[in-house]
Amino acid sequence: MSSPNAKFYSDLRENQIPLQELLSRDSLFHQVPENWHVIITDIRNSTASVQNGQHETVNLIATGSIVTVLNVTFRANITIPFFFGGDGATFIVPPAIIDSAMSALLLFRENTLKNFNIDLRAGTIPVNRIYEEGHELRISKFKSSKTLYIPVVLGTGLSYAEKLIKGDDYLYPDRAVQQTQLDLTGMSCRWDKIAPPENHNEVVTLLAVAGENVKQAEAFRKVILLLDQIYGKPEKRQPISINKLKLKTTFNRIELEMRATLKEGNFFKKFYEWFTHLLGHLYFKTRRGKDYLTRLVNMSDTLVIDGRINTVISGTEKQRLQLQGNLDELEQQGIIKFGMYVSTDAVMSCYVRDLQDDHIHFVDGSEGGYTNAASVLKVKLRG
Repeated sequence: MSSPNAKFYSDLRENQIPLQELLSRDSLFHQVPENWHVIITDIRNSTASVQNGQHETVNLIATGSIVTVLNVTFRANITIPFFFGGDGATFIVPPAIIDSAMSALLLFRENTLKNFNIDLRAGTIPVNRIYEEGHELRISKFKSSKTLYIPVVLGTGLSYAEKLIKGDDYLYPDRAVQQTQLDLTGMSCRWDKIAPPENHNEVVTLLAVAGENVKQAEAFRKVILLLDQIYGKPEKRQPISINKLKLKTTFNRIELEMRATLKEGNFFKKFYEWFTHLLGHLYFKTRRGKDYLTRLVNMSDTLVIDGRINTVISGTEKQRLQLQGNLDELEQQGIIKFGMYVSTDAVMSCYVRDLQDDHIHFVDGSEGGYTNAASVLKVKLRG
């Protein structure tokens, strides 16, 4: 039986106003119900994994954790806010699905450890505990493109939950694994590295947090204003463009995905997936295929605001140097702290339940953009 507020997020107003305006209107943010839960997934020692050349695997596992939970919510007919972080993810879920979501994640965690020897944390904390510790967790819904609505979170609640779950003394929930088979239906990570659009020559992954005693919304507004002034509107800095999309055709890439989705290897299953994948080249030349690619660009998740700004953009070196100089000034004034990583390409993984409207695409800078930007930010936060 679902809880009375299980539809809290899906019932939120969909705001179709500029992001700067949304951040300036406190009334458009709503407190997350205290009986909901925060779930954090995070790859332990992800920086070392990226440095060892496993950045594709790191992205694959992070995406897999999202697909795992979203398939639980799909079966329950519940919509939740979730946030992709490159080497992990964050979810805010109602009590109706907390047990099934954690059970599914623990099974995925077992599979990840067995097949990749990579340890995926998967922890949870009740929202009421976040409030008891004096943290805020307020949320709004924002239309970030023609077809994509994203959650926007203000407050330190999620960063507190992340710090707690990543702590050495965190006790993982004592939950039995109820599922016997992984459900990663819809996971697809088969796009090759994506070069920046025409007239752009680099991809920038940026993380920014508000400084101490600085109003979070105002700090974020300043960062978004700089992005708009230097790079133009969001579609102008979008790192994904149709003419730069290329499907990977290597068997190794298909095998990597299959290792994430199957407990046991199956050559014939891998071959079938590889063969149908090759047919995608033909499909994307059809009218429906071209329409899908247009929606893919619009449904690319390049901006995450979960108590900090996480974004992947494309542009020129001149634009990036100007942005970096302005962000340095904000940092010197104590308004923000930021981490930045520059890549030559973007990478994308996908959750596709159908080719019409039920799909979303997670974007990161190549060579571990989010992970490397986070490492820079962590050093600054340690002071």
